[in-house]
This record gives sequence, C-alpha cells and structure tokens, in this order.
Amino acid sequence: MHLSDNPAAASSVSPADWIRRAPKAVLHDHLDGGLRPATIVELARACGYAGLPTEDPAELALWFRDAADSGSLERYLETFAHTCAVMQTREALHRIAAECAEDLAADGVVYAEVRYAPEQHLERGLTLDEVVDAVNEGFREGERRTEGRITVRALLTGMRHTRRSLEIAELTVAHRDRGVAGFDIAGGEIGNPPAEHLPAFQHLKRANCHFTIHAGEAVGAESVHEAVQVCGAERIGHGVRITDDIDANGTLGHLAAYVRDNKIALEVCPTSNLQTGAAVSYEKHPIDELRRLGFTVTLNTDNRLVSGTTMSEEFQHMADAFGYGPEVFEEFTVAAVEAAFLPLPERRRIIDEIVRPGYAALSSTSH
Repeated sequence: MHLSDNPAAASSVSPADWIRRAPKAVLHDHLDGGLRPATIVELARACGYAGLPTEDPAELALWFRDAADSGSLERYLETFAHTCAVMQTREALHRIAAECAEDLAADGVVYAEVRYAPEQHLERGLTLDEVVDAVNEGFREGERRTEGRITVRALLTGMRHTRRSLEIAELTVAHRDRGVAGFDIAGGEIGNPPAEHLPAFQHLKRANCHFTIHAGEAVGAESVHEAVQVCGAERIGHGVRITDDIDANGTLGHLAAYVRDNKIALEVCPTSNLQTGAAVSYEKHPIDELRRLGFTVTLNTDNRLVSGTTMSEEFQHMADAFGYGPEVFEEFTVAAVEAAFLPLPERRRIIDEIVRPGYAALSSTSH
C-alpha cells in the first residue's frame, strides 16, 4: 500500500518523521565510499596525503558529490583514490569502520553489510589479514558505541581489474566466522566480465561461502546472466539492467524470469544509478517496475559520501517518486534481511524482534 492510499496516515505524520524512525537494512554500502569528510581531512593531514581538492570538510563533501555526478561509472570510481589514500593504517581503518557503524545506526539502519577491497589498503605495510582484523574490530567498536542498535558484517571485495580475486576469496573463507559475511567483486564492469574470476567463485562454493556480484549496472543483462548462471551469484549488486530482458508490456525473458522466480535479490542503489547513467531520474528509475513485477528488490546507498546520500534520503526519494509509504519500505527492509548473508535464526531474529515491531509502531502512530 502507498502512503497516498491512506489519507489519514498521510495527514497525521510527515514522511521525513517516519522515514527517520523506520528500521532499515542495507546490503550494498562501500566502506571507502562513506567516510566522514572531516575524518578524511584529519587523516590526510596525519599521514601526509596532499592530494585532496580541498581541506574544508563541507567543500570536500560537495566536491565528491559533484565529481560523482558525471553519468559515467569510470569517472565515479575515480573519486575513491582520495578515500583509499587515507585508509592505509590499522588505526585509520578501525576509526573509519567504527564511524561507519555509528553513522548508519544514527540513520535508523539496524543491519548492514559493508564491503571493501582489502587489497586497496596495503600501501603502508599492512597484510591482508591485518586489514580485515582492523575493519572487523572497528565494526565491533561501532556496535558497542551504538549500544547494539546495529549489527554490521563485512563483505570482502575483489577488484575486477586485478587478479587477486581468488586470494580475496580465500581470505573471506578464513575470516567468515569473525565478522566477514561474504565476498563480492567490484570495479569497472566494461571489459571485466565476472567469469574472469571464476576460480574465486568456485572456491567459495566449495567452502559453502556466500557471495554477491556487481552486475547489470554499466553493462546490460548479459552481465547479470554471467553473474548468475556462470558464476552462481546469490545476489546481484545493482542489477537494474535486468530490464533489458523485460519488454515494453512487462513480459519477462527467460533470464529475468529466472532471477525473479528464484528470488535472487537485486541490491538497487537509486542515487548512484543516476550518477553513473544507469537510470535517468528517480521517477523513471526501474525499481518500481521491478517491484511490481515481483522481483526481490532491496534499497541501498552504495556510497554515502560519494553519492551524497543516506538510507533515509533513498527512502525519501522513493517516497517522492512513487508515493511509497511505510508498508513498501517494510517490504524492502524485510527482503534485505531475508537476503542477508546471515544464518537463518539471526535473520529471523532481526525481522521478528526489530523490523516488524518497528514498522508496527510506525503504523500505530500514523493512524
């Protein structure tokens, strides 16, 4: 049901109020795309990095957003050189991970999977294991600071343009009982198909370890097909180009039907999609069509700093574009927790003890 379907609810509580209070879950959030601008400035001074375009935190936040508004995934990805430059020590990684958990919790996020590429944090002598330990310890610290209001798990990312994905997959398996929930590949899609990393996915399958794959963002439905049918992805990062396999009448092709029918979750990131050219506007974003056609759709931030967004802002954009109310956002949130790389009892606990009661409380105050 849309908020617009219930005039009483619409008139008694402002969207901004219930959106802020609504329990949220995010499956697609990059650690190196969500730093606090002030933290970047402080860490850059501490480590001697002189490449920032400005040392004013407010101006820096605007610079990231403007640089990302290019319509190109490749240009979008260039902004990460600045954040990764200040993420090269144990102390910096610990701080950034703890602040990430705090910021997400302050926005009402109760469960988050935050991804990063360990290989991008080795410039000052850390080992891959030390990087993972520092980030995991930071997430635990963030959970403590928020008094347990959020549960955070890490996804370790292999980069498409390097050849370390099998090594990162092995790292994922080694740390999966210490805060790492699964694996991902990321980076420029064009010219870097997921099947080039097949040994990594085969290793993860043999180890019964979860993984998601960025696909269907800069490249069309064929990348989703390869991610799902060749590599065996359990979820798809972005995946909005699955619409290439849906005709103008809403008839699904065989790939789209397979993804929908097997409940392969799409990690949809509306603001990011606008910035990289995967969608032209919020109002024309395919998320609404995908939801109406029965796909398992989750709503995500992608990169909070780079995209200048939060989960609450993504909720607001969707409420403005499609009239969504609490019922739809509960649907998205439950779908995200159900698709989380967590044991089933933990997923049920979060849904039954946090998400459902949270939305029930919203409903009782909006009528």
